[in-house]
Formats: sequence, structure tokens, C-alpha cells
Amino acid sequence: HGLAEAGADVVSPSDMMDGRVGMLRKALDREGFTNVSIMSYTAKYASAYYGPFRDALASAPKPGAEHRVIPPNKKTYQMDPANYREALREIRADEFEGADIMMVKPGMPYLDVVRMMRDNSTLPVAVYHVSGEYAMLKAAAERGWLNEEEAVLEAMMSFRRAGADLILTYYSIEAAKWMAGDSMKLKL
Repeated sequence: HGLAEAGADVVSPSDMMDGRVGMLRKALDREGFTNVSIMSYTAKYASAYYGPFRDALASAPKPGAEHRVIPPNKKTYQMDPANYREALREIRADEFEGADIMMVKPGMPYLDVVRMMRDNSTLPVAVYHVSGEYAMLKAAAERGWLNEEEAVLEAMMSFRRAGADLILTYYSIEAAKWMAGDSMKLKL
């Protein structure tokens, strides 16, 4: 509850451990933070699209001490990209445990899962447009292969069309400026 004490409106446990949402909800409520929302990583897939983020943080799995076994990837606890039905089980578990928002990560390769969540829950659905998705659009735009603004706004629209209520993206500042046009100047 340290984040709630610091003023966070939403907490979002990324580890996806079973029971985590319920444990957080109980702890927040016990400490009087009943208005702090929990955004669950309901469907966090083991994906190649996290590469740029992992490289930037040097968080890619790598060898540790001799006695420590480091898996070659994070597939031991992130969802199998081929397993569509697991997301249905996670929706039910997160709703039961007290999640306020459900998230799909990454976004574009899993628009079908976003739609499935929208169709199977009344909770808000968030989608995380991750670093690899951002990097693909940025690189293609830098090479002149596509119009960055048009491609990004089309990607954001596809998330909404699939059923997302919230979009988390590295393009948030640019997308807000593009959508607002010249009538609004955002400051960092």
C-alpha cells in the first residue's frame, strides 16, 4: 500500500501471480484505500514485442550465480500466445478477486483477446501498446515506409474498435497532440 499512501489512484501488479489481485484488494481496503483501483495484467502474453523495453532495462533473462537457474525467457509465468481460453479463466479470477480494470499486453497481436474481454466482462478493458509495437511504427516512419501519425492513430483506433476503454502507449503524448490538432499544446 506504499503506492496508495504516495497518492496513486491505480496500482497495477505486473507479476501476474495467482491471488495477487485479491491480496492487494484486501490490503488496500484494510488500510482505508478503498478508492484506489487495481488494474490487473489479466492477459500478459509471453511475447517477442517486449524486446526493446527489456534491452533498455537490461531485464532480459541472463545467467546469474552458479547455483541460480535463470530461464531463457519469461514463458514460465506469462501466458502462452496460442492459449486463448486461459484469458477467460483469468477474467473470472480477476473479477472475483476485486480487479477494477483488466489489461491485455501486448496490444495489436491480441486484438481478439481485447474483444473477448469486452464481450465477457463489464469491467473496463485496458490495452498496453508495448515497446516493440512502438519501435516497429517508429522505425517504419523513420524510413519513410508509412505516415507515422496516420499509422499510430489507426493503431489506436483499432484498440478502441476491438473494445479497449483505456490505451497505454509510448505514443501517448504524440497521439494526444495529433488528435487535438493545433488547438491544444501539451507540455511535458
